[in-house]
Amino acid sequence: MIKNNWKKLSVVALSIAALTFVGCGNKTETKTADTSIGEKMNYKITGIDAGAGEMKLAEQAVKDYKLKYTVQASSGAAMTQALADAYKNKEPIIVTGWSPHWMFGKYDLKYLKDPKGVFGGAEHIDTVIHKGVKEKEPNAYKILDQFAWTSTDMEAVMLKINDGGDVKEVAKQWITDNKDKVSKWTKGAKKVDGKTINLAYVAWDSEIASTNVIGLVLEDMGYKVKLTQVDAGPMWAAVASGDADAIVSAWLPATHAKYISDYKDKVENLGPNLQGAKVGLVVPKYMNIDSIEDLAK
Repeated sequence: MIKNNWKKLSVVALSIAALTFVGCGNKTETKTADTSIGEKMNYKITGIDAGAGEMKLAEQAVKDYKLKYTVQASSGAAMTQALADAYKNKEPIIVTGWSPHWMFGKYDLKYLKDPKGVFGGAEHIDTVIHKGVKEKEPNAYKILDQFAWTSTDMEAVMLKINDGGDVKEVAKQWITDNKDKVSKWTKGAKKVDGKTINLAYVAWDSEIASTNVIGLVLEDMGYKVKLTQVDAGPMWAAVASGDADAIVSAWLPATHAKYISDYKDKVENLGPNLQGAKVGLVVPKYMNIDSIEDLAK
C-alpha cells in the first residue's frame, strides 16, 4: 500500500516538474524574442555619408529616445546594398532612409513613427544659389528658379539608373519624354554661348537624378556645365563661397537646417523644386516594429 502511494506521488511530482520546466521555457523564449531584433543587428542603424544632415538627425534620435543603438556611417550605395542583402534573407535591418527614393518602389518598406518629432514633418527639396549668380548668369538663374518636378518624375529617373541605365542617357531620355515640363523651366531664358555653370550635389540617388537632369537642360541652353559630387557640408560651403553656382539638393526645413542657418547671408534660396520629401528611420514591413520607441524595449 505504501509502495503504491509512493509511485503515485512520484508520478505527480514528475508531472509538476515537467509543467514547471515548460513554463520556464516559454518565458525564456519570450524574452529572447523581445531582444533578438537588436541583438541580431548588433544594435546598429545603417546610415549613409557621415556629413549628411540625415545622419545628424538619426544620431539625435538615438539620444532623445535613449537607444543603445549606434548609427554607422557608410554611403548611399552601401546602405541600399545592405538593405538588399537583409531583405533577400528576411533579416532585420534599420536604415536612414529618405523619399523620393527608388528603394520604396522595389521593396516593401515603412518609416518608423517618430513621436518626438526628431526628423520633423514633410520636407521639400530646394534650389539654392550663390548670391552673385543672378547678376552674373541671369539666364541660368531663371532656369534654376523655374525648375520644379514631382516625386514621380524623380523616382522614374532614379529607378532606371538603379536598373543599370547610364545616368546621362536616362536623364536625356526623361527630358525628351517631358518636353512640355522642361519648356516651363526654360521659359523666358535666352540661349548662351559656352558660359560655365557649376553645380554641386551629394551622392544620394535623388540628387544624382535631379542634378543630372537640370545640368543637361542647362547644357541644351548653351552652358558648359560642371557637376561636382561632394558630401553635404562641402556642398553647402562651395555654394556659399561661389566655388559652386548652385545646388538643387537642399533638404529643408530639417535635414539641412544647420547649413542654411550657417550660410544664409551668402546664398539665396529660390524655393522648392520638389514638395513632399521625407527622411527618417526605415525598416522592411516584415519587421514587427512600428515606432522608434519600440527600439528602446
